[in-house]
Amino acid sequence: MPTVVRRFWSVIDLVLVALLGAMIAIVFANVVLRYGFSSGIRQSVELARLAFVWIALLGAAVTLRRDEHLALTEFSERHFPRAVPLLRRICWLVVILTMVMFFIGAWHQMMANWSNISSLTGLPSALFYLAGVVSALLMGAVAVVRLIDPTPFAKAEGHSE
Repeated sequence: MPTVVRRFWSVIDLVLVALLGAMIAIVFANVVLRYGFSSGIRQSVELARLAFVWIALLGAAVTLRRDEHLALTEFSERHFPRAVPLLRRICWLVVILTMVMFFIGAWHQMMANWSNISSLTGLPSALFYLAGVVSALLMGAVAVVRLIDPTPFAKAEGHSE
């Protein structure tokens, strides 16, 4: 796998770590302020929710790329071993179709919500849907690569199929 691709996914891993750290810090600070000082950070709930959405959707793309998602392959591998490469490619086609639909829906929602500004944070609510757009693009790219060669990432990183 090219170094540029590996570094790109390493940056996404770092973004996930930073988001998780920020989410933990914000929520912890808010809990301490609420219970210890009867105050709080009003924006913390919305910022934590936004971070959680980005973590979940970027994490789904990372999990798909690493081939660590839930897959039930025992039946096909045991009963139809010769058809497994074809079945995998069919599955990747389904993933591509799903990601196209996900991208279109997230794109429309993102574009419709750029002008909806949160009164708490001052951020556009489209940022929630932008996570879906980015995630759909990433997962779609992984699916296209896997359609061509179903196991390039697992081979390159030493994972078993």
